[in-house]
Amino acid sequence: MLTEIAQRIEELRDMLNKLNYEYHVLDKPSVSDAEYDKYMQELMRLEEEHPEFLTDDSPSLRVGGQVLDVFTKVTHTSPMLSLGNAFNEADLHDFDRKVRQGSGREHIRYVCELKIDGLAVSLRYENGLFVQGATRGDGVTGEDITQNLKTIKAIPLRLKESATMEVRGEAYMPKRSFVKLNEEKEEKGEVLFANPRNAAAGSLRQLDPKIAAQRNLSFFVYGLTNLEGQTISSHSEALDYLDALGFKTNTHRRVCGSIEEVIAYVEEWQIKRPELDYEIDGIVIKVDDVTIQQQLGLTAKSPRWAIAYKFPAEEVVTKLLDIELNVGRTGVVTPTANLEPVRVAGSIVRRASLHNEDLIREKDIRIGDYVIIKKAGDIIPEVVSALIERRTGKEQEFRMPETCPECESELVRLEGEVALRCLNPSCPAQIREGLIHFVSRDAMNIDGLGERVITQLFNEKLIHTVADIYKLEKEQLLALERFGEKSASNLIAAIQASKNNSLEKLLFGLGIRHVGSKAARTLAQHFDSMENLRKASVAELTAINEIGDKMAESIVAYFDNEEVEELLQKLAEYGVNMTYKGAKPSEAVNSDSYFAGKTVVLTGKLELMGRSEAKKKIEELGGKVTGSVSKSTDLLIAGEAAGSKLAQAKKHNVEVWNEERFVAELNK
Repeated sequence: MLTEIAQRIEELRDMLNKLNYEYHVLDKPSVSDAEYDKYMQELMRLEEEHPEFLTDDSPSLRVGGQVLDVFTKVTHTSPMLSLGNAFNEADLHDFDRKVRQGSGREHIRYVCELKIDGLAVSLRYENGLFVQGATRGDGVTGEDITQNLKTIKAIPLRLKESATMEVRGEAYMPKRSFVKLNEEKEEKGEVLFANPRNAAAGSLRQLDPKIAAQRNLSFFVYGLTNLEGQTISSHSEALDYLDALGFKTNTHRRVCGSIEEVIAYVEEWQIKRPELDYEIDGIVIKVDDVTIQQQLGLTAKSPRWAIAYKFPAEEVVTKLLDIELNVGRTGVVTPTANLEPVRVAGSIVRRASLHNEDLIREKDIRIGDYVIIKKAGDIIPEVVSALIERRTGKEQEFRMPETCPECESELVRLEGEVALRCLNPSCPAQIREGLIHFVSRDAMNIDGLGERVITQLFNEKLIHTVADIYKLEKEQLLALERFGEKSASNLIAAIQASKNNSLEKLLFGLGIRHVGSKAARTLAQHFDSMENLRKASVAELTAINEIGDKMAESIVAYFDNEEVEELLQKLAEYGVNMTYKGAKPSEAVNSDSYFAGKTVVLTGKLELMGRSEAKKKIEELGGKVTGSVSKSTDLLIAGEAAGSKLAQAKKHNVEVWNEERFVAELNK
């Protein structure tokens, strides 16, 4: 019996390692998230029941191990040196001149790689097994963050060969993960991360590996050192070898035969940089030939055979016209800068979050100032500083009010938070923001019921709770400005259709504190109905993977409220579905589906179903839906007014379907 269990554990590990490699390295998943979770849960159960079979390379370690007391120091076997910097074309020509003079060669081959803006780490493998990972530190001594690095699924825990070596690489946070993390922190009144690099570094220096596991980090390997038993003659050969071992290397690298080709590569990526789903801050240029590298040698701080070209930070100057206050659905009051419109990183910026009063004080930002702004991570508009030398004396210092700008209730700062918060549950702004959240795409996804219409209905006193949405009648809408016969009919139809949503959409829409869309789906899958979830205790909730103490306590407190009980009763009376309709984690995906293992992009307006519903159906049939078109995209589904993604698909020879073809495939 034990032999069979050990064999099954080994089968599950091999399968999960393969699936991790397909998803996180090749970007070509072959199963759905639900099927992956099914195998992972089975492995974790078997390992828990038979701890004698647990090994250091088990994929179950990806979810995070025991909380650490402190990080121990690690001395690198080879120093992790920094690189010298180049800031312009002249600097690159000067680097090339020194390389040619130092090597005595007229023609040098270089390898150009994107400089990932993350945290440099070193990974040590013995006989193919990942045994230790460390931060760069001061280049000689770093910190042991092995347990946190094991949660990054792009890092192989066991290689495809029994190699003993060290590799160097960059752990980073994708842009979408950065935006989501800061949204969650802002909602909780916590200090935001300034950029994806800080977010990645902060995640990997958590003493609790489970926190790192939740941050959705990734990893690119860029160097090989201390390889035992083999000889590598060039850097490009080393990267190809790392590919073959199962590492994730950056496929945008290029071997260049001259410094002119290097400069062309730099110019190309300075333009294409915004297309990436991760942040880069420059280009790394390395001499390809290892013999020449050794000949050129090192300085005390950096190798003579490599240099980093640093992209100039795009910062622009504009005027801060005013600071307005916004009250979120959790009561957090956020100051927002209203700016003279200015183009930054490809788009017009009119507003930028100032986050909290402490930040405004620290940067001495005043109304009327000329300010420098940039996009943090090329995504979020941020005020960098004020140009104090341009002040005229008419600028006004900003003070946060003592009362809520919407309901005049006293603002408080909760222990451990930097944000001011309105605690009045009847605050109109919180109610309005809660309604906007309820109808949003990831929640009930009611088409036509956006922020403007919600505000209009709320101001007209037609809705006050989310249940009121389902009492709306066509005649009430027709009496409002901007509503005609067709728009009113369409909105009522969309509201009626939302009643059939699966439970997780409703759960997320209710806005239970700490419950995001992923947790809502996990809860819906586990409890199957709202009634079962309402009865759950903290202990029952925390027994579920991914549900922590804070979330469990928040869920129990939410349902232990008479107003919530009355709200759910009304929603049920109006016919809103209270059960889970999606695939269970234990249900296998239909491998015969056209979408199984394919990467799909949706673009344009889909008339026959919502974007979220289309995404859900594709995922249930084993496909993966991504937000951008690349060489790894298998299919683009184009609705009305499809834009740049359609052009990108044609450029990459990606198959394109219209919505009718998509629906026909679903109906097979």
